[in-house]
Amino acid sequence: MEQAAQEKPEVSIFAPAHNERGNIPQLLERLDRTIQRLGVATEVLIVDDGSTDGTGDILEAAKAQYPWLRVISHRRNQGLTEAMRTGFRNVRGENVVFIPADLESEPEEDVPLLLAKLAEGYDVVAGWRQGRRDRKVFASFLYNAVSRRLFGVEAHDMNWIKAFRREVIENLQLRSDWHRFILMIAASQGYRVAEVRTGYHPRAWGRSHYGFGRIPRSLLDVMVVKFLLTFSRKPMLFFGSIGLVCEALGGGIGLALLLLYLCSQTQVRPVFTLAISLMAAGLLLFLVGFVAELVVTQTEYLEEVLHELRRSRDRH
Repeated sequence: MEQAAQEKPEVSIFAPAHNERGNIPQLLERLDRTIQRLGVATEVLIVDDGSTDGTGDILEAAKAQYPWLRVISHRRNQGLTEAMRTGFRNVRGENVVFIPADLESEPEEDVPLLLAKLAEGYDVVAGWRQGRRDRKVFASFLYNAVSRRLFGVEAHDMNWIKAFRREVIENLQLRSDWHRFILMIAASQGYRVAEVRTGYHPRAWGRSHYGFGRIPRSLLDVMVVKFLLTFSRKPMLFFGSIGLVCEALGGGIGLALLLLYLCSQTQVRPVFTLAISLMAAGLLLFLVGFVAELVVTQTEYLEEVLHELRRSRDRH
């Protein structure tokens, strides 16, 4: 499935591909020119994500012509996030560039541009498409505007080409369809994010795998990711805050019922039950927050262990 080069590369160019038979030959020619222009040890890793049009066969045949090419194939289509997870786990360069296989980008110009910005000290560099005129411009604008507002990441094109330092991709935890949130996740972890303007070309062959149907799901995922990034490291802030509100409401209602009973000997049992329920819910939320804090502590410890193991592996 995969051919490994002998020399450890300085740069890895990674491209996921699904049913891109008509684009692969030109993509490889352009990547060959890109590598010659870079002048450093470079590998190209293409993940064939369960293509059914012969994309995988073309890539396997091309390895004889292009010694820098590596190919990993999924047995079935698993989606872009899984393709990226596979690619990130298997690239070997210290600097990693992600580009699409659909030739909408300009590898000869964009890859050196991204790497040059990365060399200025940034950890992640995102491209910003210029001259885009397709039918998804408004949806993309809306999504990016909401994302900038929620996450405070000053990037205009969250889902375009990117360059990373290796450390960043090793620390990325991607769930299904979370490839759209890589910039936000990286920024939340303290990595420096920059942006460069790049060209853009409409797809010349094949069809886009993404349509308007993904917009509602994308916006919902934005809210989920914002919640997780805000509270995953401090769950007691979330559960404890709600628990405190429940306790205050329950206590306030209970006190009002007590005063009502002392003044008029009146009992309102349903409201009394509500007060008890609120206070019990508040206590349970505090307990959940405490358990979640223990889980986060253990998770951070395991992350530190994994980080040390990676550093030890790199040293040897």
